Amino acid sequence: MTFSINLTLDGCVDHEEGIADDETHAFFTRLMDESGAMLWGRVTYEMMESYWPAVVRGDEEAPPAIREWAVKLEAKPKYVVSSTRKAFPWINSHHIAGDLRTSVQRLKDANPAGVLLGSGKLATELDRLDLIDEYNLLIHPRIAGHGPTLYQSGLTGTRRLELISATPFRSGAVAMHYRRAR
Repeated sequence: MTFSINLTLDGCVDHEEGIADDETHAFFTRLMDESGAMLWGRVTYEMMESYWPAVVRGDEEAPPAIREWAVKLEAKPKYVVSSTRKAFPWINSHHIAGDLRTSVQRLKDANPAGVLLGSGKLATELDRLDLIDEYNLLIHPRIAGHGPTLYQSGLTGTRRLELISATPFRSGAVAMHYRRAR
Protein backbone atom coordinates (compact mmCIF):
# COMPACT_ATOMS: atom_id res chain seq x y z
CA MET A 1 0.00 0.00 0.00
CA THR A 2 1.22 3.47 -0.89
CA PHE A 3 0.28 6.48 1.20
CA SER A 4 0.18 9.74 -0.74
CA ILE A 5 -0.78 13.19 0.43
CA ASN A 6 -0.06 16.89 -0.02
CA LEU A 7 1.68 18.54 2.90
CA THR A 8 3.39 21.80 3.72
CA LEU A 9 6.88 22.14 5.17
CA ASP A 10 5.38 22.29 8.66
CA GLY A 11 3.37 19.10 8.08
CA CYS A 12 -0.06 20.64 7.44
CA VAL A 13 -2.31 18.35 5.38
CA ASP A 14 -5.17 20.80 4.84
CA HIS A 15 -6.18 20.19 1.21
CA GLU A 16 -6.53 23.93 0.60
CA GLU A 17 -2.86 24.65 1.41
CA GLY A 18 -1.31 22.85 -1.56
CA ILE A 19 -0.46 24.21 -4.99
CA ALA A 20 -2.97 22.99 -7.58
CA ASP A 21 -1.24 23.17 -10.95
CA ASP A 22 -0.63 20.94 -13.97
CA GLU A 23 2.41 19.19 -12.43
CA THR A 24 0.54 18.44 -9.20
CA HIS A 25 -2.39 17.13 -11.20
CA ALA A 26 -0.10 14.93 -13.35
CA PHE A 27 1.61 13.57 -10.23
CA PHE A 28 -1.61 12.42 -8.59
CA THR A 29 -3.04 11.19 -11.92
CA ARG A 30 0.01 8.94 -12.40
CA LEU A 31 -0.31 7.55 -8.87
CA MET A 32 -4.01 6.85 -9.39
CA ASP A 33 -3.44 5.27 -12.81
CA GLU A 34 -0.76 2.96 -11.40
CA SER A 35 -2.88 1.76 -8.47
CA GLY A 36 -5.57 -0.89 -8.45
CA ALA A 37 -7.79 0.85 -5.89
CA MET A 38 -8.15 3.95 -3.74
CA LEU A 39 -8.54 3.80 0.06
CA TRP A 40 -9.91 6.67 2.11
CA GLY A 41 -11.40 7.44 5.47
CA ARG A 42 -14.95 8.75 5.63
CA VAL A 43 -13.98 12.44 5.84
CA THR A 44 -11.77 12.28 2.74
CA TYR A 45 -14.40 10.24 0.89
CA GLU A 46 -17.10 12.80 1.68
CA MET A 47 -14.86 15.67 0.53
CA MET A 48 -14.18 13.85 -2.76
CA GLU A 49 -17.81 12.74 -3.16
CA SER A 50 -19.04 16.31 -2.72
CA TYR A 51 -17.21 17.51 -5.83
CA TRP A 52 -15.91 14.94 -8.33
CA PRO A 53 -19.17 13.21 -9.33
CA ALA A 54 -20.58 16.66 -10.16
CA VAL A 55 -17.59 17.26 -12.46
CA VAL A 56 -18.28 13.98 -14.25
CA ARG A 57 -21.98 14.89 -14.66
CA GLY A 58 -21.04 18.33 -16.01
CA ASP A 59 -22.68 20.12 -13.06
CA GLU A 60 -19.33 21.74 -12.15
CA GLU A 61 -17.24 23.71 -14.63
CA ALA A 62 -13.83 22.13 -15.13
CA PRO A 63 -11.14 22.15 -17.82
CA PRO A 64 -10.97 19.02 -20.01
CA ALA A 65 -7.94 17.56 -18.14
CA ILE A 66 -9.71 17.88 -14.78
CA ARG A 67 -12.90 16.34 -16.20
CA GLU A 68 -10.84 13.46 -17.62
CA TRP A 69 -9.31 12.90 -14.17
CA ALA A 70 -12.75 12.93 -12.58
CA VAL A 71 -13.94 10.25 -15.03
CA LYS A 72 -10.90 8.08 -14.18
CA LEU A 73 -11.50 8.58 -10.46
CA GLU A 74 -15.13 7.60 -10.79
CA ALA A 75 -14.16 4.38 -12.60
CA LYS A 76 -11.47 3.48 -10.02
CA PRO A 77 -12.56 1.19 -7.17
CA LYS A 78 -12.83 3.32 -4.03
CA TYR A 79 -12.81 1.75 -0.56
CA VAL A 80 -13.88 3.65 2.53
CA VAL A 81 -13.17 2.93 6.18
CA SER A 82 -15.97 4.25 8.38
CA SER A 83 -17.57 3.23 11.62
CA THR A 84 -20.36 5.82 11.30
CA ARG A 85 -21.47 5.56 7.68
CA LYS A 86 -22.49 2.39 5.87
CA ALA A 87 -23.84 3.55 2.50
CA PHE A 88 -21.50 4.90 -0.18
CA PRO A 89 -23.51 5.61 -3.34
CA TRP A 90 -20.74 7.12 -5.49
CA ILE A 91 -20.01 4.72 -8.36
CA ASN A 92 -17.48 1.97 -7.54
CA SER A 93 -17.41 2.84 -3.82
CA HIS A 94 -17.23 0.10 -1.20
CA HIS A 95 -17.36 0.06 2.58
CA ILE A 96 -14.50 -1.51 4.56
CA ALA A 97 -16.02 -3.06 7.67
CA GLY A 98 -14.88 -5.39 10.40
CA ASP A 99 -11.38 -5.72 11.78
CA LEU A 100 -9.25 -2.98 10.18
CA ARG A 101 -6.05 -5.02 9.89
CA THR A 102 -7.79 -8.03 8.34
CA SER A 103 -10.01 -6.00 6.00
CA VAL A 104 -7.21 -3.79 4.69
CA GLN A 105 -4.79 -6.70 4.30
CA ARG A 106 -7.48 -8.51 2.28
CA LEU A 107 -7.85 -5.39 0.10
CA LYS A 108 -4.08 -5.24 -0.43
CA ASP A 109 -3.95 -8.94 -1.34
CA ALA A 110 -6.81 -8.53 -3.85
CA ASN A 111 -5.10 -5.62 -5.65
CA PRO A 112 -1.72 -6.66 -7.08
CA ALA A 113 -1.40 -3.24 -8.76
CA GLY A 114 -1.48 -1.72 -5.29
CA VAL A 115 -3.75 0.37 -3.13
CA LEU A 116 -3.36 4.14 -2.96
CA LEU A 117 -4.17 5.55 0.47
CA GLY A 118 -5.06 9.24 0.58
CA SER A 119 -6.31 10.00 4.11
CA GLY A 120 -4.11 11.42 6.84
CA LYS A 121 -5.99 10.15 9.90
CA LEU A 122 -6.46 6.71 8.38
CA ALA A 123 -2.75 6.62 7.51
CA THR A 124 -1.91 6.96 11.20
CA GLU A 125 -4.05 3.94 12.05
CA LEU A 126 -2.73 1.86 9.16
CA ASP A 127 0.86 2.79 9.97
CA ARG A 128 0.27 1.64 13.55
CA LEU A 129 -0.85 -1.69 12.05
CA ASP A 130 2.27 -1.86 9.84
CA LEU A 131 0.21 -1.86 6.62
CA ILE A 132 1.87 1.00 4.71
CA ASP A 133 4.72 -0.05 2.42
CA GLU A 134 5.53 3.16 0.54
CA TYR A 135 5.04 6.91 0.92
CA ASN A 136 4.61 9.32 -2.00
CA LEU A 137 4.50 12.73 -0.37
CA LEU A 138 4.09 15.96 -2.28
CA ILE A 139 5.75 18.61 -0.12
CA HIS A 140 4.70 22.16 -0.92
CA PRO A 141 6.95 25.19 -0.30
CA ARG A 142 4.63 26.70 2.26
CA ILE A 143 4.41 27.01 6.02
CA ALA A 144 0.74 26.89 6.94
CA GLY A 145 1.06 27.61 10.63
CA HIS A 146 -2.03 25.52 11.41
CA GLY A 147 -3.29 21.96 11.28
CA PRO A 148 -4.32 19.35 10.74
CA THR A 149 -0.82 17.92 10.59
CA LEU A 150 0.46 14.55 9.45
CA TYR A 151 0.47 11.98 12.27
CA GLN A 152 -0.62 14.57 14.83
CA SER A 153 -2.04 11.82 17.07
CA GLY A 154 1.34 10.11 17.10
CA LEU A 155 2.83 6.72 16.32
CA THR A 156 4.22 4.11 18.67
CA GLY A 157 7.71 4.44 17.21
CA THR A 158 9.87 6.03 14.55
CA ARG A 159 9.50 4.79 10.98
CA ARG A 160 12.74 4.39 9.03
CA LEU A 161 12.31 5.07 5.33
CA GLU A 162 14.52 4.57 2.27
CA LEU A 163 14.50 7.32 -0.34
CA ILE A 164 13.47 6.02 -3.78
CA SER A 165 13.29 9.38 -5.57
CA ALA A 166 12.96 13.12 -5.09
CA THR A 167 11.47 15.11 -7.96
CA PRO A 168 11.33 18.92 -7.81
CA PHE A 169 8.43 20.70 -9.53
CA ARG A 170 8.50 24.14 -11.17
CA SER A 171 6.33 25.48 -8.30
CA GLY A 172 8.97 24.54 -5.74
CA ALA A 173 7.00 21.52 -4.53
CA VAL A 174 8.98 18.29 -4.25
CA ALA A 175 7.59 14.79 -4.79
CA MET A 176 9.31 12.51 -2.27
CA HIS A 177 8.99 8.73 -2.80
CA TYR A 178 10.03 6.56 0.13
CA ARG A 179 9.85 2.84 0.86
CA ARG A 180 9.52 1.51 4.38
CA ALA A 181 12.88 0.17 5.61
CA ARG A 182 12.31 -3.27 7.09
